[in-house]
Formats: sequence, structure tokens, C-alpha cells
Amino acid sequence: MPTVRDVRAKAGEEPITMLTAYDAPTAAIVDEAGVDIILVGDSLGNTSMGYETTLPVTVDDMARHTGAVARATEDALIVADMPFLSIGVDESASLENAGRMLKEEDAHAVKLECGPHTVELTEKLVQLGIPVMAHLGLTPQHVNQYGGYPRQGTDREAAERILELAEAHEKAGAFSLVLEHVPSNLAAEVTDAIDIPTIGIGAGPDCDGQVLVVDDAVGLSEWTPSFSKQFGNVRAEMESAIDDYVSAVTSGAFPAEEHAHEEADLDDLY
Repeated sequence: MPTVRDVRAKAGEEPITMLTAYDAPTAAIVDEAGVDIILVGDSLGNTSMGYETTLPVTVDDMARHTGAVARATEDALIVADMPFLSIGVDESASLENAGRMLKEEDAHAVKLECGPHTVELTEKLVQLGIPVMAHLGLTPQHVNQYGGYPRQGTDREAAERILELAEAHEKAGAFSLVLEHVPSNLAAEVTDAIDIPTIGIGAGPDCDGQVLVVDDAVGLSEWTPSFSKQFGNVRAEMESAIDDYVSAVTSGAFPAEEHAHEEADLDDLY
């Protein structure tokens, strides 16, 4: 079984790879490709559920998708995102929600969108045996506070706050840290300042690893952020295949004789 120790060990050898996945078929492909970490992100609200933000995603949603991903993988470390208001409101509920992802859905760790309020929670979760991946910089669950998804840590005060929180979460026991949409020189400084691996998304090349939303990486999304990159064009392939299917059915070319069979004893039923 993959462990958080494997992730920490790899950080000293070569860059860590992480992608999101939300369903069993995608997770199996990502796992077979040798990706180190699969994040079952609350970004499924945007990619899979039709929401404009991640805020409507529930604990039940995350549990269902985490279980699907875990059942389809063998080698990757599975990290479950904790959705909006599932942690940080009440400690017992926070512990129960996070623990459910490991106890019932076979995740190996959880990810928290972090702030000062998650330092003590991180320590408590780790004490209970729930590994924590911290997340600083742009935290999409604060979309209403930000008024969108702007780059974070762009002035000295904000940058120092991110660095302080990174150090606090490392001390609390987090095994890794996602840095999202921050200046690359800030990400480099945070990476140098802490011993746990950093995983960047829109944070430049100096983190210990990188993460992308799988829909963006394979070219399934209609829109991708400027810091992402499409490594394929799955959307175009799907559009072409579905157009061909519609044409084949409407023209009568599908199903053909080879796509069906007959049973002689069923002739002349009426």
C-alpha cells in the first residue's frame, strides 16, 4: 500500500506527479501511467457536477467519488479533498468527516484548504492517524471572499503569511503542501524553508512536484487556467466519435450485421 512516507522520500529523488480523478475509469488510467498521487478534488463540483464553484460539493459527494477512485487503483496514493464547511466548524464533525474518507472509502490521506484555523486541526488529525496534505495560496473555497480566483501572495505581507502558515502546518504534522497560484519566487522560498514536499499548481517550477486537474491536462475542459497546460485533446476526440455515432445510427449503418445475432428458434413467434 502506498504511504505518505513514499511521497516524502520521492521528493528528494525526482519531482512528484499528482493529478485529480473523480471516477474509476479515469483513476485506473492515471494509476497505470505511474502518477504518484491521485487527488479526488472537490473540483469535481466544476468538472463533473455542473456547478460554477466547489462550494456546493458535500461530504457524501466526496465520499462517493473517493471510493470509486480507490477501488480502481493499486499504486497511487489517494488523497481526498475535504469540501467546504466539512472541516473547521466543529472539531468532532471535522474529525468524523475526514476519518470517513479513510475508514469507509479507502483514501490514504485528506487535503485541507488551510488557514490559521486548520493548524490545530491538522495536528489532531495526524495524532489520530489521518495524514494531512495542506493547501495554501489560492484556496477556491474562499471564492466569495476573493471575488474570483486571483493570484495570492503577491505582496510581502501576504507572502510572509503564506510562509508562516506553511511552517505552522509542517510543525503540526502535514506530510506535504499544495501551493496554488502564487508567485514562483514565493513558492521557491517556501520550498526551501520547509522539509515536507511542496506540490505546485500555478506556482512555478521550483516546487517538489506538480498537480493539475485531469480534465485540463487531457484537454477535456472547455476552458483552462493560464497556468495549466493541455497535453492532449480528448474533447475533440469525443466530439468526433459522438458525431460519427449519430451519423451511423441515423444513416442505418449501425448496428450492422456483426453487431447483432439471431436465434433460429425465435422465428415465427406470432
